Amino acid sequence: MTDTPLIDGLGRRIDYLRMSVTDRCDFRCVYCMAEDMVFLPRQQILGLEELARLARLFVSQGVRKIRLTGGEPLVRRGVVELCQEIAGQPGLRELVMTTNGSQLTRLARPLADAGVKRLNISLDSLDAARFKAITRTGDLSQVLAGVDAACDAGFDSVKLNVVVMKGRNADEVPDLVDYAVQRGLDISFIEEMPLGHVGRSRGESFCSSDEVRELISQRYNLIDSAENTGGPARYVRLEGHPGSRIGFISPHSHNFCSTCNRVRMTAEGRLLLCLGHENSIDMRALVRRHPTTDEPLLKALQAALQRKPARHEFASNGDVQVLRFMNASGG
Repeated sequence: MTDTPLIDGLGRRIDYLRMSVTDRCDFRCVYCMAEDMVFLPRQQILGLEELARLARLFVSQGVRKIRLTGGEPLVRRGVVELCQEIAGQPGLRELVMTTNGSQLTRLARPLADAGVKRLNISLDSLDAARFKAITRTGDLSQVLAGVDAACDAGFDSVKLNVVVMKGRNADEVPDLVDYAVQRGLDISFIEEMPLGHVGRSRGESFCSSDEVRELISQRYNLIDSAENTGGPARYVRLEGHPGSRIGFISPHSHNFCSTCNRVRMTAEGRLLLCLGHENSIDMRALVRRHPTTDEPLLKALQAALQRKPARHEFASNGDVQVLRFMNASGG
């Protein structure tokens, strides 16, 4: 264990790092990015050795969970080898990943073999035409095959993530729960976050976690649970179906900032202290300025955490307050 755990200015212990390995993605999901995206030049992206070094640094300071995200992390060349390097760090409890599932028929088993413990797969619709409309470029059959490959690969758990939007997929909530239950999978429903101008009003499509819960309760009896996986989700169990949990991630309606235990690293090395604010620290510049010593990085990190905001300020009408897209925010 570290002698200097990461404690922010409000006394919250930071033991969870979300680390983006790329801002690029093979999908263009309507809640994540604009249809015509300009991605970062490759020289601005952290190299694999830089990502591994920063992961080691955070683990040495008490981080026990690292989630690799994107963009889509599986389009980054060398990501399996990076997973193996990070998973082998002494003190790390678990390496997990969020993916859109498009590459899992090829990479699910190599990821499990490399030490990835849990996998979250985005699945916003079970209707091929709707799925294509939401992702703009995605092939539902490819993702469903990826879910099956993940289930067979030996991960400790596989969970589905659904961003719920009225007028797009809210009516599919019960069917998505059925799909998860039939496979013994967990599933989390996520309120859309107002990051970046995506060409539409988010407020018109906003669906609260309470509304989602009501949709599910029309088909299932829900049992509240105190379970916690170290992230922001609140869980319930389904009566008669012990193999599946339902999670609710509610940045608008049930703010979870008081217990925030995480920071995010963008693919270009900006350490975001809060998803809903732009205050950050340039870890890429520090890594490249100090290639052989971690002390300046640690000092800058400890100082920055004293400025971690108490909470985000997402507006209930869905208006954009942060211009940065979700793909540039680390998942």
